[in-house]
Amino acid sequence: MADKIYRVRMNDLSFSVEDVPKEWLGLGGRGLTSTIVAAEVDPECHPLGPNNKMVFAPGLLSGTAAANSGRTSLGAKSPLTGGIKESNSGGTSAGIMAKLGVKALIIEGLPEEDDTFYHIHVTKEHVTIEPIPELVGKENFEVLDTMLERYGRKVAVFSIGTPGEQRMLISNISVKDPQGKIRSLGRGGLGAVMGSKKIKVITVDAGDSKETYLADAATFRAANKAFTKALKENPISGEGLPAFGTDILVNIINEAGGLPSMNFRYGTSENAEELSGEHVAENIQERGGKTTHGCHAGCVIQCSQVYNDKDGNYVTSGFEYEMIWAFGANYGIDDIDTIAHIDHIMDDIGVDAIETGVTFGVAAEGGMLPFGDGEAVIKILTEEIPNGTPTGRVIGSGAGNVGKLYGVVRVPVVKNQGMPAYEPRAIKGQGITYVTTPMGADHTAGYAVATNILNSGGHIDPLKKEGQVELSRNLQIASAAIDSTGMCIFVAFPALDDPACLPALIDMINARFGAELTGDDVTNLGKNILKLEHAFNLKAGLGKADDRIPEFMKYETLPPHDAIWDFTNEEIDAFWDF
Repeated sequence: MADKIYRVRMNDLSFSVEDVPKEWLGLGGRGLTSTIVAAEVDPECHPLGPNNKMVFAPGLLSGTAAANSGRTSLGAKSPLTGGIKESNSGGTSAGIMAKLGVKALIIEGLPEEDDTFYHIHVTKEHVTIEPIPELVGKENFEVLDTMLERYGRKVAVFSIGTPGEQRMLISNISVKDPQGKIRSLGRGGLGAVMGSKKIKVITVDAGDSKETYLADAATFRAANKAFTKALKENPISGEGLPAFGTDILVNIINEAGGLPSMNFRYGTSENAEELSGEHVAENIQERGGKTTHGCHAGCVIQCSQVYNDKDGNYVTSGFEYEMIWAFGANYGIDDIDTIAHIDHIMDDIGVDAIETGVTFGVAAEGGMLPFGDGEAVIKILTEEIPNGTPTGRVIGSGAGNVGKLYGVVRVPVVKNQGMPAYEPRAIKGQGITYVTTPMGADHTAGYAVATNILNSGGHIDPLKKEGQVELSRNLQIASAAIDSTGMCIFVAFPALDDPACLPALIDMINARFGAELTGDDVTNLGKNILKLEHAFNLKAGLGKADDRIPEFMKYETLPPHDAIWDFTNEEIDAFWDF
């Protein structure tokens, strides 16, 4: 049976199951979510109003045995950036949706009763939409436990905590992972969109359905074997990430002078060793946690981990570089256990690690609280934000808005979205990605760190302008295509270095669908996605002036290299000349 579009209308609490339009058949993941948003959402609409839509979609290879293909994309107009947004996450949802035959789940409209939150349950060609008052005001772990008790561990779960209910711009959407813990559709404030539609939780149950099919099973298996081999033999995806997780980057980026510290004042941190992946791995081993496991089925990179406290009790999983940087180097907390505890709280209430950490850095810059005060952060996260106090709502509004409220000049945002853990003055290719991607400051949109710092696909000096625009453009095109397959971004490392990797990925897509795609077709897919997203943003009112670095980076030199942002506007705008 062919895949279907599942459409939920919150205005009258109805649903329909529709055939997939011909022009959408060859799309998945980001390619499909952005195409639907561009086709069906008025770019000028209010992101929290009745005309925005949420589009969930598994990747083209999700639900198959393809290694690392378990990511789900969510698209909408972002209330944080005002432009188009795609956020993707690991977890179990992509595989379950694909096996159920859900090409995309589109949620539109707002319910007439503003004081009622709903639970959406998706099964084979049916959707149930029911009030769920018992979970209103509850956080994600309780919501998840309730759903697993009701449906069992095989169900996919998307949920929001109290910040999402209150439509805060730092709110995200939680996704159940294979261990029954939480991953996140993190960036862009999409939890606020779900909250605006009065949806507390979405569950998807594939039952016995196995809709994914292979047009050529033998070719698929051979291609997957070659693809998996490339992932495992790459020194980054096969050795570094499994051993130390993404936090292996702390020492690497610190040594390169590109670790943003104390609200992007410095490029190195005196706390780097305490925050490093090596130190985290030591703690995990001593306390009986796990240094290596996957965030979704079929992951062979296994860069996630389980972090326990000193007594061996579970604290958090997926203890990522971005989280540790945001509250460690950027905000100044030097105790890794305090940061792990904050990570647990943030998973529970459902807020984006990057946006929230950058917001606290800006708040400290403005004198709202001291740098490095972990207790103050915990109090705000557990008392102020869940209860919607004035302080909680200020922090919940994100870094850009806090900067305006407190008159801060050093506000590291692009398109109002907080910058991730790579200093654009010292890693210039990453800076080009921040200013040009339609997504706002987003490292995964074009991970120039790979070539600027990690020497994947060659090397381009991170401190010099030469070659950075072309590098970022090529990586953004590739990333848009990879995001459409359901693949993890870390497959980019072997794809840049191993000539067998990308052809194997294309062979899997062809064997899955009986297609005849070439490398040029995949490149054109990435180009088309970027142009479509850029066009949406232009119609939404975002223009060239929004593709700019914060002004302080043009005149404040960054220690230790005294690096500065020195691109002209014309050089930045040339990014779109393709």
